[in-house]
Amino acid sequence: MTRRTFFLGIATASAAAATGCVTHSTPSNPNSLRVMAYNLHHGEGVDGRQDLERIAAVIRDANPDLVALQEVDRKATRTGSIDQAAEYARLTGLHVWYGGAMPFQGGEYGQALLSRWPLEEPRIIRLPGTAGREPRIAVSAFVQVPGLGRIRWVGLHLDASREDADRWDQAGALLQEWEQDPTPTLLAGDFNATPESRVMRRLLDPGTRWEDTAGASAAPTIPAEAPRSRIDFVLASPRGFWKTVESKVIPEAVASDHRPLVVTLQKSS
Repeated sequence: MTRRTFFLGIATASAAAATGCVTHSTPSNPNSLRVMAYNLHHGEGVDGRQDLERIAAVIRDANPDLVALQEVDRKATRTGSIDQAAEYARLTGLHVWYGGAMPFQGGEYGQALLSRWPLEEPRIIRLPGTAGREPRIAVSAFVQVPGLGRIRWVGLHLDASREDADRWDQAGALLQEWEQDPTPTLLAGDFNATPESRVMRRLLDPGTRWEDTAGASAAPTIPAEAPRSRIDFVLASPRGFWKTVESKVIPEAVASDHRPLVVTLQKSS
């Protein structure tokens, strides 16, 4: 999505309990953590149909513990003035926190975090960018994960321009944000950069604390109908804390213009 005017966004918070939804299913393996990164294209599939239940079914079937959602509308006219984040919480039974990147059509446009456990100390991290382009953010919260302790769960959506100057600066800001922080952290979302790009090479340089969780199982995520490019990632910090059990791209070709990425992790012994 692009915008010609820079706006400031507003963060909102809610939880699945407030929606009256039943509790989400229990973890499939109490010793593992399953996370998902999913760009939702504001709920509109490649068939042109807006269908939040269809997306929620993809999430439920994957049974993730943590989900980072990009391109989420909240009460915007184009999507029926629905609070999409609250609706995803209701449909999945997960806790939710929404961060608005900018006001949009009478509501907001931004990102959401879903979690099996309460999201603590949520906040928006505003990223640098060129005036007049869509403002970019990361959304962050702490989660107390049984068997792992307190971790940081972060979703992001970097600049989508053809030239990468803004993405480069945004990657630098993210590296600086947690450079000296030892808290186990997962950074998931749409980086709008391919693995060989200088942006991803900067984030994953051996001198940083970050590593790519996909490893040899790396697979493309866009376009959803027939993926050719990999721009959705789950990065982990610090190096050596996490071990990837499985990384897969779910073969969902209609619900959004991205396919969802799901990674199962354990703490390294």
